[in-house]
Amino acid sequence: MNYIDGFVIPVPSANRQKFIDHADEMDRLFLDMGGKRVVEGWGDFVPEGKVTDFPGAVNLEKGETVCFSWVEWPDKETRDAAFAKMHEMMETDPRFDPAKNPMPFDGKRMIYGGFSVMVDEGERVTDGYMQGFVIPVPEDKQEAYRQLELTSWPYFQKLGALRVVAGWQDDVPEGKVTDFFRTVKAEKSERVVFAFMEWPSREICEAAREKMMADKDMPMPDEMPFDGMRMIYGGFAPVVVVEK
Repeated sequence: MNYIDGFVIPVPSANRQKFIDHADEMDRLFLDMGGKRVVEGWGDFVPEGKVTDFPGAVNLEKGETVCFSWVEWPDKETRDAAFAKMHEMMETDPRFDPAKNPMPFDGKRMIYGGFSVMVDEGERVTDGYMQGFVIPVPEDKQEAYRQLELTSWPYFQKLGALRVVAGWQDDVPEGKVTDFFRTVKAEKSERVVFAFMEWPSREICEAAREKMMADKDMPMPDEMPFDGMRMIYGGFAPVVVVEK
């Protein structure tokens, strides 16, 4: 089963190119260790929410931009082996030395975690646009949520979406400052979903959003399998894409 690692990162806007250069170098390590694809998205349309949102997820400061990123793996075993190897490399490899290769963002506020892919529909796009989502779903509603994604996909596909991926919480740590659980105010009975939708362009994505808002016949379930008020979402422009 496919597996993804998801990240939400606060990056000083002035460090955009440094972030790109740093990611371009480090992301290729994931491919060398068995990863299939790494995407780094730069915040483009990241709205503030009434209850939760991406800026609040990483305690965003003035002059910073939210980035949404992921690594795609063929399976969890490959991912775990890669992480173990990178842990060893941190002791000797200069790329992991913060003095020689400093991170262009505050790593203490970065959110990360591993997710088992339960929905992967469509075809990935190399140079397009993406929407990112983090969603709190009751544990006993996992299948209901999966079915919602599957039944909704044809509608989004008609609007121009190229791919949708949803991952179910698997290896998601609690953080000292930020984490995925705080991001959506997850309750004990809930699990976190990390999801994204890929589009050909920002223009097509925005046109689709306007159509959805005006569409009275948009297919909706009788009961949503999660609390939409605590779902966070945003639009991101890919600035680094490395893949096999």
